[in-house]
Amino acid sequence: MKKMALGLVAVGSAWLASATAWAQEVGSNEHDEAMWKAIAAALAIGIAAVGGSLGQGRAAAAALEGIARNPNASGKLFTPMILGLALIESLVIYALVIAFQLI
Repeated sequence: MKKMALGLVAVGSAWLASATAWAQEVGSNEHDEAMWKAIAAALAIGIAAVGGSLGQGRAAAAALEGIARNPNASGKLFTPMILGLALIESLVIYALVIAFQLI
C-alpha cells in the first residue's frame, strides 16, 4: 500500500510540475475547454481502472482462498466469482463510455 501511495504522489507531483508546459495565451477558451475535458476523461477512466482492478484482485483472492480451504467448493465459487468480476468490469466500461462522451 505504501508503494502505491508513493507512486501516486510521484505521478501527482510530476503532473503539477509540468503545469508550466500547459501555459498558453489568454483568450483561447475553446482550447482550454477541450484540454479540461481531456483531463476529466483521463481521470475518469484512470480512477475507474484503478478501482476496478483493486476490486477484481480482492474478489479473485477471496475466491481462491475459499477454494484453497475447501477444494470441493470450487464449482460453487467459480460462477459467482466470474459474475462478480463481470459486474466490476462493467463499471469500468461505463467509465470508458462516459470518458468518450466527454470528448
